[in-house]
Amino acid sequence: MKRRTFIETSIAAAALAARPAWVCGAEGDHKVNPIGLQLYTVRGLLKTDFDGTIAKVARTGYKEVEFAEDYGGHSPKDLRALLDKDGLVSPSAHIRYDLIEKKWPETLDAGHVIGYQYIVCPWIDEKQRNADGWKRVVELFNKAGEASQKAGIQLCYHNHSFEFSPVEGLDGKSAYEYILTETDPKLVKMEMDLCWISVAGKDPVSYFDKYPGRFPMVHVKDYVNDPNATSSYAGATGSVVFKGRLADVGQGTIDWKRIFAHSEKAGIEHYFVENDDAKKPFEDIKISYDYLSALRF
Repeated sequence: MKRRTFIETSIAAAALAARPAWVCGAEGDHKVNPIGLQLYTVRGLLKTDFDGTIAKVARTGYKEVEFAEDYGGHSPKDLRALLDKDGLVSPSAHIRYDLIEKKWPETLDAGHVIGYQYIVCPWIDEKQRNADGWKRVVELFNKAGEASQKAGIQLCYHNHSFEFSPVEGLDGKSAYEYILTETDPKLVKMEMDLCWISVAGKDPVSYFDKYPGRFPMVHVKDYVNDPNATSSYAGATGSVVFKGRLADVGQGTIDWKRIFAHSEKAGIEHYFVENDDAKKPFEDIKISYDYLSALRF
């Protein structure tokens, strides 16, 4: 084989290997790969044994992790070395709104060292969830998104359920619709939490259809309706009424095959398992991992 042909073939093969799982295979033979974990799921264990918990997540089979600002006292450089040792990558992290607002250049610099491709704002304080507050969110996101684009990192927003209620003063739109319509699609994308949008009574697929390519990441989290549930998850749901409890992936009510069949249109490249309320974290993350490993769509 000529050198030029070899190089072109190699580049094509590498590009194919890097494509998300939904691009490859015949219909009904797509799979979730790689499977990631949002480390908020094991937050209690990280506090007692940070390095050991990360290692055990890797041994469970996960290839990607998403941080939730708990770095166990590690510097960005040391954190990257820890991930390398365990054969993991961290393409994304959740970063507080105030850090995006006040310490964005330093945050982007640290993200480069760790290897982030995405930085996600995961939460808007309840006091800011009004028309003026959401307008400030959009203004900040467009500005921060432009800076992060120049740094080679994509800014995203992660939803709960409260963003899907109409907000007075936003022309009848929900906060989620307002962010989607008022931010530059290139500068601000979404990490859709498939559980919380479902709890809010909305169909993820309808958003994939309306805003194709806007959802490079999803949180894969399940739930069951349970009238006897003792926690309402009010912080996440706001005015949305939820009488249920969170569950391991595949153990609840969400139709994963149906949603993931639209992964290409959505633009999904990273799937992060999450359980905000894992009772036995290592057992729970294995149940979710095993389910997703066997899932075909």
